[in-house]
Amino acid sequence: MSSERDPADTVMLRKVADGPGPEPDPRRPARHSSRFTRRGVVTATAVLLTLGVGAGLLWARDDTGAPAADSGPEIRTVAVTRTDLSGTREIKGTLGYTSPRTLRGPGQGRVTWLAKQGTTVERGRPLYRVDERPTVVFHGITPLYRRLDAVGLTGRDVRVVADNLRALGYDIGRQPPPGTRIQPSRPAAPDASGADRPDEERGEASGSQPPPTEESGTPPSDSSSSGAPAGDPQAAAPPPVTVKEGDGVLTSSLMAAVRRWQPTVGMQPTGVLDVSDVVVTQTAVRVSEILVQPGDEAAELMTVTSTTKSVTVPVEALDIGSIKRKQRVTVVLPDRSETTGRVSAISSVIRGGQDGADQPGRSKINVTVSLDAPEAVKDLDSAPVETQFEAESRNDVLAVPVGALLALREGGYALRVAGGDLVPVETGMFAEGLVEISGEGVREGMKVEATA
Repeated sequence: MSSERDPADTVMLRKVADGPGPEPDPRRPARHSSRFTRRGVVTATAVLLTLGVGAGLLWARDDTGAPAADSGPEIRTVAVTRTDLSGTREIKGTLGYTSPRTLRGPGQGRVTWLAKQGTTVERGRPLYRVDERPTVVFHGITPLYRRLDAVGLTGRDVRVVADNLRALGYDIGRQPPPGTRIQPSRPAAPDASGADRPDEERGEASGSQPPPTEESGTPPSDSSSSGAPAGDPQAAAPPPVTVKEGDGVLTSSLMAAVRRWQPTVGMQPTGVLDVSDVVVTQTAVRVSEILVQPGDEAAELMTVTSTTKSVTVPVEALDIGSIKRKQRVTVVLPDRSETTGRVSAISSVIRGGQDGADQPGRSKINVTVSLDAPEAVKDLDSAPVETQFEAESRNDVLAVPVGALLALREGGYALRVAGGDLVPVETGMFAEGLVEISGEGVREGMKVEATA
């Protein structure tokens, strides 16, 4: 069996322990693992054998088959074993909280309050205040991108508001199903007290039409049926819309739920939400870094992350093909303790790297490793770690210590049977001081000589 590795690769082989190995138990094969960086077995083998297989023996056959002059390290007898070999790739990574994100304020006003660094902010709770108006965390994917101020507004941003208020325990009423035709009303405007109120609550004082209703037919093409003066673009009702899958509808019941919720977080009970009133995140967030102080202008305010920790590993783009999602990974922490995880994400973005003067500009891809036991890193916020990715493996193969390999003058390798002749072999995978072998006459339990 020949090696399948690239000849440009190298292998780190652990030192073989002194003393003869135990007799193999054929009913219970052992399992070995090793650490290696992806350089090849062939080069490593050549180097090892050139040096005498780690202070081993360099054999040559003469015409009689006798070995060269007896000099060199002590020789021991070992058995050919049947075992499993596996390898790992070691790459440096960084432990930390995932999904960092920098939050910006509305661009105007002064910061009056900030959540403390290191705190976790749950759904429905404020992250910061600008001019004493709070910005609150909602969970979802679509951010608020417009002012939600008119009954009948439809979209995924409205769905975020509906889902979060329902999750917070508020009755939001019935949501129209997909396919429903909705005739939106005109936006709310401040009343005499300065509070925003929807059209149906302002009635005759606003000069607006009655509340919008769900429709199944095609609406009129002009604005005369809305009750607004013809030719007045400010007074004309918006065109009807059809509710799509995943959309929410800003109904009067939903606006009433918003109005009931707002005082609980320090907002005026208007029933209207501005873009700056809500930050949409996928989960609760942790305040990672504060970028301003109270009294500063509301520009970049803070950095937030998720509340879970993971390991980010920059992998060279040429090597990314050997890493797969859900692949098992061992993480070595700064105190040399180990924990386990799996590959949870592989970035699709290739970035240039600057790893030092000796390796400038190598392209890398970030791999995220989620931890199986987060409690193992509960005392660490951020730290450099080593990651060991399971790589190539060989199951149920014959193997001997690397020190048993002999380089033949005519090329190739052999084993020397204890007290007997040389047996030619082919090499396969190298792992933890062992080498996979095959060849005619090679069998499990056979006694061979190796360097001590």
